[in-house]
Amino acid sequence: MKKILFIGLMLSLLAFATSDAVFERTSVIVTSESSLEVSGKTNINRFTCGFDVNKLKNPIEVIYYLKDNKMVFNKTVLVLENECFDCGGKALNNDLQKILKTNQYPQITLFLNEISELEAHSDNILANIDITIAGINKNYKVPLTFKKDKGMLIMGDLTLSMQDYNLEAPKKLFGLVTVQDEITIDFQLAVREN
Repeated sequence: MKKILFIGLMLSLLAFATSDAVFERTSVIVTSESSLEVSGKTNINRFTCGFDVNKLKNPIEVIYYLKDNKMVFNKTVLVLENECFDCGGKALNNDLQKILKTNQYPQITLFLNEISELEAHSDNILANIDITIAGINKNYKVPLTFKKDKGMLIMGDLTLSMQDYNLEAPKKLFGLVTVQDEITIDFQLAVREN
């Protein structure tokens, strides 16, 4: 079988990887069993905005090669349309769109650069990801948990600073309600090969 699961390949072949770059291509689908939420706090309460994973553009092309103990990706990107986030109400959704500068930057993009094992023979991997929000790109190393059953389940979370992306939350009630700088992205991506 020429096509194989890209993560499964990495986990099973990391020990045998060579430095010769031979690109492999496949594509994956993020299924409806997935979830992605952005949460944060105000000085009064918490908020959560869920992303409608059914609006993702599937399939996602995956181009990669093995190098040393890493799986290196080329042009593997997950695109999140800002308008697909739901914070539970029209006013909250409008606030999020203003924060993300959706009129000028309608998408958040996550570029997968590489993954490597955190621990031998474990379900933990380390992903190197570039995230672009409101036209600003930042790099993160994100520990992930990977489970393989009928497909793949990739789980993790990442805390971001809104200031890193020059994002400013609107102040409500003459500045009495303010959003704290840190937001957390929690995700469980159920993925299967296309």
